[in-house]
Amino acid sequence: MVAAPVDGGAQSTAIGVLNLQGDVREHVAALGELGVASRLVKRPGDLSGLDGLILPGGESTTLSMLLESTGLFGAVAELLGDGFPVLGTCAGLVLLARQVLDGRPDQHSFDVLDAVVRRNGFGRQVASFETELAFGEGPPLPAVFIRAPYVVSVGPTVDVLARVHHRVNGTQNPVMESPALVRQGNILASCFHPELTVDRRVHRLFTEMCLAH
Repeated sequence: MVAAPVDGGAQSTAIGVLNLQGDVREHVAALGELGVASRLVKRPGDLSGLDGLILPGGESTTLSMLLESTGLFGAVAELLGDGFPVLGTCAGLVLLARQVLDGRPDQHSFDVLDAVVRRNGFGRQVASFETELAFGEGPPLPAVFIRAPYVVSVGPTVDVLARVHHRVNGTQNPVMESPALVRQGNILASCFHPELTVDRRVHRLFTEMCLAH
């Protein structure tokens, strides 16, 4: 599946990708396929002039500590407080959530997404899986879950755009359903890795959010 360029002046849009740890190159490539300029963000000054920011998958505790040590945590938090568009995937979703279960005591989140999230809620690496999600009116959305967070609950202002059917932690419990892709205002977050498939609808939606902002 080849994505067409985003309409509406996407070439003048610059989206940052947090470049501390995780799937950085894959997000940059996904944006490039949509004709969207990107910038690697490693320090607070790199945020200047951006239209949005992607918090990639990786290890949420490590990302939390690196955000603090680089001075980026406070800078990003200030932008998010002003309604700055952000896409958080996998560990990025954990960084955005209001409440994180099974996290480390020294792990911090931006506390902007009204959701309760369980870190590594689908199990360890061996429990990783691929599936397809119903998304909008189009074809199923391919989704890769790798040590993915589990969204326990969301608040009334959070829209659930896609859900996943699963057995938690690989048990034989009855199949459950939980949010996999959510949006709250200018915040878009997924439990899965949209950058690891050829489908660019999640990145396209985020780019449109940045353009509208």
